[in-house]
Amino acid sequence: MTQYAEKIALIDYGAGNLHSVYNALKAAGAQSVEVTNDAHYVAAADRIILPGVGAFGACKDALFAIDGMIDALEQRVRGDAIPFLGICVGMQLLADQGVEYGVHEGLGWIKGSVTAFEPSDAIKIPHMGWNEISVSKLHPIANDGLLLSGEAYFLHGYKFDAADDADIIATTDHGGTVTAAVGKDNILGVQFHPEKSQHFGISFLSRFLQWRTHKETHPHIETLPHIETRS
Repeated sequence: MTQYAEKIALIDYGAGNLHSVYNALKAAGAQSVEVTNDAHYVAAADRIILPGVGAFGACKDALFAIDGMIDALEQRVRGDAIPFLGICVGMQLLADQGVEYGVHEGLGWIKGSVTAFEPSDAIKIPHMGWNEISVSKLHPIANDGLLLSGEAYFLHGYKFDAADDADIIATTDHGGTVTAAVGKDNILGVQFHPEKSQHFGISFLSRFLQWRTHKETHPHIETLPHIETRS
């Protein structure tokens, strides 16, 4: 297993599956992962990961309540263009707003809103379990091989409706087309849980750990060996 010695900030704002994500990152080859709510550490990190489990509004409030955190994220992610990964609600927080239990402001990094699934006898809500994801070959991140098609594990009751289809990296099907991943420049969000997606998830995280980005240009990575089926 290749080891990656960069300084990785796994943000703790009381709303993430931190232990599992931490272990998955270590299994993917990360050497230095800090579970942190320290804005100063985040402002100096080489890569930032924002997990999230729960309601959009509660997660947003908890993240924004950490002193200096939003400024640190804006500086490091939007200003310095380091690699950023949002997972589940961490991805949803990239949107302009979420409408779960009221209307709540998001980070606004990727235009769109987070809305509820339409109730249907054909689907169960929340969307839970393994689903095939299909990657758009039109997106630069997909073209560079960071995210590949395969089976991933989902658990969510709300979905990301992107304002611009060009920001959608991958989709899945749950009563219709559902966004599975979004991205722009150095910012990536996945609705699925890589830490629960076995070989598919670990392979994806390994590629994220070597992702190289440049502000206002598309990212480039070296392709790692990967396994597309779950064991």
